[in-house]
Amino acid sequence: MRAPTGDQYELTCETPDGQARAVITQVAAGIRSYAVGGVDVTEPFDESSTPPGGCGIVLVPWPNRVKDATWWWRDESGSVTEQKLAVTEPTRGNAIHGLLRYSPYLLVMRTKDSVTLSATVYPQLGYPFLLDTTVRYALSAEGLTVEHAIVNAGTRDAPVAVGAHPYLKVGGVDTADLVLRLDASTHFEVDDRMNVVDEHPVEGTEYDLRDGRRVGDLKLDDGFGGVQHEAGRAEHSLTAPDGRSVTLWGDESFGFVQAFTNRSFSALPSGSVAVAVEPMTAPANALNSGQALRWLSPGETFKARWGISPHLAPA
Repeated sequence: MRAPTGDQYELTCETPDGQARAVITQVAAGIRSYAVGGVDVTEPFDESSTPPGGCGIVLVPWPNRVKDATWWWRDESGSVTEQKLAVTEPTRGNAIHGLLRYSPYLLVMRTKDSVTLSATVYPQLGYPFLLDTTVRYALSAEGLTVEHAIVNAGTRDAPVAVGAHPYLKVGGVDTADLVLRLDASTHFEVDDRMNVVDEHPVEGTEYDLRDGRRVGDLKLDDGFGGVQHEAGRAEHSLTAPDGRSVTLWGDESFGFVQAFTNRSFSALPSGSVAVAVEPMTAPANALNSGQALRWLSPGETFKARWGISPHLAPA
């Protein structure tokens, strides 16, 4: 059988908690599974399946939504033109999660514990720019580290952002009973089509997750900003009642995070919940707002790093 996510790249390494194993997919350069000592720390899905709910995929050249699949581009001459992207969220009329989520990546390099994949974003409907992208996954005793590089291979300045869509878990524990902590100080208010209308401080609101809340008590498909970094690193986490946890971290490029409590995750039994914690270098609709959007000059490279660190010894 040929997997709908293409070639499967298995990474392994030894850790104090047992063997770590991750499977990275050719299509969307996604994380299909990641476990340590047989304990899943991301939601796995079957090799015969497509990624449920965008599970594990890379989001480039923008994460999240572009309202009405439309944005306005002011080129180097000052001319402003309407750019119409393909509508990839038909029920809401938006473009979502970039241009490579269904694209096969090329293998650049592979070792026992790492893999580097590449894909090109070619000029197309609504995005007239040329980008060369790579993503490297490296497995170690400290966790899974992900390194993105985006090169403007074209002749004009190009708008760029990057994100990822991992679903975190602590294997053997109902995700509803995990505590989600987001170190973010603002929340993005959205309309009925999930498009951003404003940004507010989280303090004093139900969206203040800095001290953590039980996943089963949350209903989220929400973006957060004001992500706090200490020594160049931001951390968000899921913690089990016995103290075991999984941390998602990002470098200073990742100033935003999306949290999504998915109660229709097809790889889980009905009634279960999965939770995506999505690092993003720019928020939803950044092609229109310009917020944290990078404009790369021809030949310029943008790099960003994030990762997943499991802590599986009970507290």
